[in-house]
Amino acid sequence: MSTDTNDNVRSRSEQRSKRKKTNIILNGLIILVIALIVFVSYSIFNDDENKAEKQGDTKTAQTDGETEKQASAQTDDETASTDDSEEEENAEKEDGEAIITEGGSDSNVIKTIENPSWEPVGTTQSGEHTASYSSGVDWNEQLKALAYGTGIDENDMVVWFLGNNNKDQNKSIGTVSTKDKSKKYRVYIEWVDGGGWKPTKVEEINDLNIR
Repeated sequence: MSTDTNDNVRSRSEQRSKRKKTNIILNGLIILVIALIVFVSYSIFNDDENKAEKQGDTKTAQTDGETEKQASAQTDDETASTDDSEEEENAEKEDGEAIITEGGSDSNVIKTIENPSWEPVGTTQSGEHTASYSSGVDWNEQLKALAYGTGIDENDMVVWFLGNNNKDQNKSIGTVSTKDKSKKYRVYIEWVDGGGWKPTKVEEINDLNIR
């Protein structure tokens, strides 16, 4: 009887011991699984953060690149615009526009015309220049300058006066009109070495009898 009792006690003790070992193993496995889950979750989360940072850096780099391109393009446009404006200004200076003002040097003048684009009419003369107020090469070249400044055709132009201006051999003044006298002008011309006579000022006048 006592032997059976001891066997029962021993059997129970062994069962308890086995249960404890089983519980310990199970608890260990549960802890290991939890640890693996935490590790995997952390790895996934950290990887996502890295990807997001890389994408953010890429977008920032692209944005910076686009901004630089836009700034560069804007600068190029501004430069091109500035260059165009300078070219237009230079063209205006080269082409020149007639400057017309009311009145002039005396009460006989209706309006005064000055044009920075006027050029010398050319010459066949060489050597030291002396103005001539009678028929000849210099006279004919002065007539060309008078016609050029007024826009009157030489065949339709009547010269009422042509002479020295203020005792300067390189400056002349002439009074001309169309044959029908509908247009009457006083023209100032000057000599340019190597280029010939060129108009410097044209005055539209009322009366031909006043120089």
